[in-house]
Amino acid sequence: MTRTQKQSERGEETTENTRTPERQNGRGAASAVQSVDRAVSVLEILARHGEAGVTEIAEELDVHKSTAFRLLGVLENRGLVAQAKDRGKYYLGAGVLRLAGAAAVRLDISQEGVPVCREVADELGETVNIAVLDDDAAVNIMQARGTASVTAQNWLGRRTPLHATSSGKVLLAHMPPTLREGLLARTLPRFTDRTITGAAMLRAELEAVVEQGYGITIEELELGLAAVAAPVRAHDGKVIAAISVSGPVYRLNPDRLPEVAKRTVAAGAELSRRMGYGF
Repeated sequence: MTRTQKQSERGEETTENTRTPERQNGRGAASAVQSVDRAVSVLEILARHGEAGVTEIAEELDVHKSTAFRLLGVLENRGLVAQAKDRGKYYLGAGVLRLAGAAAVRLDISQEGVPVCREVADELGETVNIAVLDDDAAVNIMQARGTASVTAQNWLGRRTPLHATSSGKVLLAHMPPTLREGLLARTLPRFTDRTITGAAMLRAELEAVVEQGYGITIEELELGLAAVAAPVRAHDGKVIAAISVSGPVYRLNPDRLPEVAKRTVAAGAELSRRMGYGF
């Protein structure tokens, strides 16, 4: 068997120059997918063994040591693996803990939020959501519907704009200043005549959110829709989510909004306690 054939069987790159550009591009895409698959396999190997050397990893992947070394180098640069200098072995790095922690937070909030959202939805009769920051949007990860909201739309999994939603305003208000200012510097889309698109006016709104402990939107995302949201904090006090109550403006009217806001803030405090805040 030739070297090229062996390389092909092991999935390694060859240096044939007779391929057409289309074939080369196709192989490049396939090679990229294969590299991702191998990188994930490296993480799984280290998770299984605790630590492993380049030779061991290469053997398990059935690739050349140089290929294993390149994969480890990329993963090490991203903090996903680290090397024990005295033994030359590799082990899972702190970057994996960071990713796992982010996923765990979402799972924990969803689980802990079920009884809180259900209680508020039953008490107020409106839709209750929990949203977390997802890059430049808020994404709803938990939803409970009250008796008055049986025909309400499903917000679960939906990404909503930060500047035009109550949850988004809460998340924006408690965001690191540099990150927040970067988002406010963008052109903010208008959804209704009541959407706040000016940075100065939105800053004032966010200051009020921090001061009063909750955010409100009235027909800023959709006509006829109003919502109130309060922050949810982790054990270290960092705001990691927002819990909101939403419904039609004829039910969430000016007379009722203070009551709903008070209950939403209490729900946020309860969920924060469940997440370890205050202990």
